[in-house]
Amino acid sequence: MKRPPFINSHIYHVYNRGVEKRKIFLDNQDRFRFIHDLYEFNDTESAENLYYKRASLQSYEVRPHKINHKRKLLVEILVWCLMPNHFHLLLRQRKDDGITLFMQKLGTGYAMYFNQKYHRVGPLFQGKFKAILVENDNYLTHLSRYIHLNPIKLIEPNWKMSGIKNLAKSNKLLEKYRWTSYLDYIGKKNFPSITQRDFINEYFENSKEYKKFIQEWTLSEIDYIEDLILE
Repeated sequence: MKRPPFINSHIYHVYNRGVEKRKIFLDNQDRFRFIHDLYEFNDTESAENLYYKRASLQSYEVRPHKINHKRKLLVEILVWCLMPNHFHLLLRQRKDDGITLFMQKLGTGYAMYFNQKYHRVGPLFQGKFKAILVENDNYLTHLSRYIHLNPIKLIEPNWKMSGIKNLAKSNKLLEKYRWTSYLDYIGKKNFPSITQRDFINEYFENSKEYKKFIQEWTLSEIDYIEDLILE
């Protein structure tokens, strides 16, 4: 898939998965590490924190006080989700070449950590990251829903084709699954420093309206979005 040109203030769905569909997050330490990277690599300045030179992390908290300067964001991270073998990001570019630079820093930094920790060599991700331009408001809001619904696959692998069999269980999962921006959107503080949520929040009156929107998905909407991406 050919990537579109990245233009400032435009929004893109960016995603990638492990090489040969391998898992890229094996435990919570890996997930916390990637979340740290989402924060600290989203900066025009280089990440010089010695914390990133250690494979064995002792703290799982996102610690913005470790940065001794005011960040100049490369991108706005509107939505994110981590799955065992892939990730989704909804990014709005702030600086020229911001998405490219951010994804280079993110991919390289996390792969170095992962390979050191698990004593492996070679690429971690399946080629270069994929990106799709989000061209209208309708697609933007439905895409945010699609990304936030992804964790349901962990308990109902075929839900995107046949629907959800246990809606209550699925909704409970979404409200306990920490590895997305969903909790912050519905008013449950999780990793609020990672995302810039004002842009999408403008489409909804409040967090309750967004939660209702997420729960009112349809199979036709999922099919429409999946036709545009390759997971």
